[in-house]
This record gives sequence, C-alpha cells and structure tokens, in this order.
Amino acid sequence: MTRRGQLVLVAATVVAVALVPILFASLQLGYHDDVRATADYDDDPSADALRVLERTVATESASIPSQYAWAANDSAVTAVRTGLGPRLDRLQTSRIEDGVHYNITYNGTAAQQWKDANCPSGPDRQFEDCVADRGVVAQDRVGRTHVLAVGFDVTTTTERGETTVTVVLETSGRSSR
Repeated sequence: MTRRGQLVLVAATVVAVALVPILFASLQLGYHDDVRATADYDDDPSADALRVLERTVATESASIPSQYAWAANDSAVTAVRTGLGPRLDRLQTSRIEDGVHYNITYNGTAAQQWKDANCPSGPDRQFEDCVADRGVVAQDRVGRTHVLAVGFDVTTTTERGETTVTVVLETSGRSSR
C-alpha cells in the first residue's frame, strides 16, 4: 500500500470515528413526527362528544312545543332532561375502548348567561319570557314551551390529559363556548 493510500485510509477512519458520537446523540434525542399532523392526534378531544350532544339536544327538544304548554314549562324541562339522560350515559362511556371518557353535567350558570344574552326583554320582542331551569333555556312562544338551548360542562379524559369545556348548545344547531 502506498503512503497516499494509507493516508486516505487513516482519514476515512478518523471521519468514521467522528461520526459515531453524532449518531449516538441523534439516537438519544429521538425523532418525533409532527404529532399535530398525524391522524392519531386530535386537537380537541371533546369535538366528537359535542357533535353528538348537538344532535341529541336538537332531537330531544323537537317535540316539546307540541307536547307542553307554557304553563307546564317545568315539566317540559324535566322531559328534556329525562330524554337526554340515557343518551348522555351512553356517550360518557362510548369511547372507553379508545381510552376516552366523557363526564357530562348540566351547567345552569352557562344556561342563565346564555338566556340573559340572547332572550330580549322589553315591549318590542317577538316572543314572551325565557327561563333558565336546571341548565335548560325555554321560552314562551304563543303559549307553547320551546327549548332554546342547554348548557353543559364536558370533561374529556384521555391518556394525554383532561380537558373541560363549557358549552351552550342551541336547538337550532349553533353552539357557544
């Protein structure tokens, strides 16, 4: 082997040895994909539950005006809550196999705030008074009880942590957080 060949061999060995610590350092740091770009990452773990709740509230409140006069608005609220009960129970454990648990409770304060902000008062309003009762906002419209919104606290527990959102779901399909 010539001197030049030996020099190239030694230089290659030095470069290879110099790369070993870099290799170990990169292995220790690990490589993480962009977790937000993967399909497994869900930005808002409560989103699924809220979509189901919106549909459930709309469905349960649809028949209330034909069944309850305004004088029986307390019974109408009870009927809505009774109708929502089994669906809320199913929703809370619907994703247990995936490691997701929902705890859903009514939020009377959020419902009252929604009522104060969205139910006009005074002589120029189209409909009569609203009430916020046990998390449900109802309004007197031509002597019939109409459910306008329901307030909830939704706590979602996943392996990544716990998230609580307060929402008021309108029967028209809009919601506010």
